[in-house]
Order: sequence, then structure tokens, then C-alpha cells
Amino acid sequence: MLAYSLRRIPSGLTILAVSSVVIFFLLRATGGDPAAVKAGPDSPPETIAAIRAELGLDRPIIVQFFDWLASLFNGNLGNSLVTNAPIGELIGNGLQATLLLTLAATILAVVMGGTLGVLMATVRNRPVQIVVNAVTGVLLAVPTYVSGVLLIFVFAVILGVLPVGGHVDFFDDPEIAVQYLLLPALCLAMPAAAVVARFLASSMRQVMDEDFIRTGQAKGLSQRRLLTHHIVPNSLPPVFTILGIEIGQMLGGAIVVEAIFAWPGIGGVLAQAVLTRDYFLVQDILLIAVAVFVIMQILTDLAHAAVDSRVRLGV
Repeated sequence: MLAYSLRRIPSGLTILAVSSVVIFFLLRATGGDPAAVKAGPDSPPETIAAIRAELGLDRPIIVQFFDWLASLFNGNLGNSLVTNAPIGELIGNGLQATLLLTLAATILAVVMGGTLGVLMATVRNRPVQIVVNAVTGVLLAVPTYVSGVLLIFVFAVILGVLPVGGHVDFFDDPEIAVQYLLLPALCLAMPAAAVVARFLASSMRQVMDEDFIRTGQAKGLSQRRLLTHHIVPNSLPPVFTILGIEIGQMLGGAIVVEAIFAWPGIGGVLAQAVLTRDYFLVQDILLIAVAVFVIMQILTDLAHAAVDSRVRLGV
């Protein structure tokens, strides 16, 4: 497992290196002057020039790039051009909320998708199959901005059992915090749950046709034991692969969900930074988001390797 982990690190570092180049130079190609943003409107050229020197923007662009990387490695991200708040604090608070939302959505996606996938693969009742297929189809087809509004209308407006939106810290009131987390996590999890269900069902059907399953049936093993000890465990490796992709999708889709439910995640911080042309904050958020995505992919690959020795051995 350690050798496999070490093999995954170079590819992750390569993705980060390429992403840093693309993010930095693409933002510079969009035009605009961070010094002018920091100075504010109607500032004299002398003030803007002084700020450019203070920020190091008067240096060659390649030097600026490596200065930026050095500041990231040192953990010294500087301050926002607009609010002058520490960038590390802004990203830390937003990223913490987004990761919490994504974690909750992942748990819901696994539970919902696993349940639906097992039903799709094992239940032979035709009406039940039609209903389950219809549910997964709806979960997959409805966009998050539509499902989010529907969830608010049903659970917050009509039933009144969950809040419309917002956020409460878990350390303040865990029970209320879960209530605020449930709707956005469910909204984010629904498409991923449908994908997990379909991949799990397809993988289970393939495993159920294998010779060792028929051998187990011939030996008199119960259907429940076959399912829990043989069919489901051997069906998981492909699901881990698609789950890693879906976690990345949820991290990106969290921006829309956070806006719908007023969730104070990194998406709102990024949107505000783009609107106010806070260039330094934007480039830091984008690269850190790529880093989080890479880490999630590596962890997913390690989980895949843990349940499938063929992956570890490169078979």
C-alpha cells in the first residue's frame, strides 16, 4: 500500500504544477490591475505605482509567479485587495464549510446510492424495478438549482421542518447545525447517489454471473450471506472509482448549492472575489481547490486499492 501511495504522489504534484501555471497566467491575461483595485477609484497614478511596488507587481512576471508559489509554501498568503482581511482566514473559513458540506453529501450519496443500487440489482419485482429506475433517473436529470428550490419549497415552506438556508456552527448547537446542513447536503448528493446506484447495480450484476457465486449457491449459502460477504465486496472497486469522480463534481457543484441555501462556503468567497476583481484571492482559491481535488482523488484511489489488490499490484 505504501508503494502504491508513493506512485500516486508524482501525478498529483504534476497536476498542481500545471494548474498553478494555468491559473496564474490566465488571470494575468484577463487584464486589470490589482494595484488599481487596492488603491480604489480616482486614485492618482503615484499612489497606484507605490502600491504596485509594494505588491511586487513591478517585477518581471516570472518572478511574480515564483514569489506567489513561495508565499503559498510559506503559508503567507497576504491580505485581500478589497477587504484587507487575511486571505488565509477567508479561505480557511470558506473551505471548512465547503468540505463539511461535501463530506455530508458524500455520506448521503453512498447511503442512498448503495441502497438503490442493491435494490436495482437484486429485486426481481417488475413494479419495484420501474420505480427504482425512475427515482435514479429523476435524481440524475434534475439540476441542483431546480432540486434545491424544490427541497426548500417542500421541507421549509410546506412542511416547515427544516430551515430555508443559513449556517450554524456545530460547536454552538450540533442538533440545529445538522438541520441547516441537511437540505444543502441532500441537494448536492442526489445526482451523485444516482450515479453510484447505477454503477453499483451494474457491477453487482456482473459479479452475480461469476462462477464463484454459483458455487456458493450450490453449497447452500444463503442469499443474504452471498450478498454481504461476496457480491457487494467484489462489486465495490468500480464504485470507488466513480465515487472519486463524483466527489470532485460535488466540490464544483457546491458553489451553486451554497448560493441557493446561503451556505458560507468557499463558493461564495470565490464569487465575491471575482466580482470585486480580488485577483490574489481568486488565484489562491483556485489553486487550493485543485489541491483539495487532487487529495480527494488520491484518497479515493487508496480506498480502491485497499479493497482490490489488483490495483495495488498494477494488474
